Amino acid sequence: QVHLVESGGGSVQAGGSLRLSCEASGDTDGTDCIAWFRQAPGKERERVASIFLRTGTSYLDSVKGRFTISRGSTKNTVYLLMNSLKPEDTAMYYCAGRSALPCGGASAYLFDYWGQGTQVTVSS
Repeated sequence: QVHLVESGGGSVQAGGSLRLSCEASGDTDGTDCIAWFRQAPGKERERVASIFLRTGTSYLDSVKGRFTISRGSTKNTVYLLMNSLKPEDTAMYYCAGRSALPCGGASAYLFDYWGQGTQVTVSS
């Protein structure tokens, strides 16, 4: 089992930055692939970014060049640095983990482990 906990959300003005963290505990073999998803009220959940091990990254087109996903010094922590935030980035952000490929192209139902989410609100 893997337990995921997100942190770092908050309220910022457009153009600001936030760094989200996802801390994993338990059987971290289940976190070779970590993805950040987001869901805004009335909208479907979408995958924002993913990382497989340390170097296989992928991004939603609308966040490319603004968001960066990375792992910390240990495998157990994954960050999502969000720059140039826009009001349309407002959503609940979740991290999710799975142990195998595919990673970057994986739909939400393929992920075995989920955190509780952290709210990001961007005001104009």
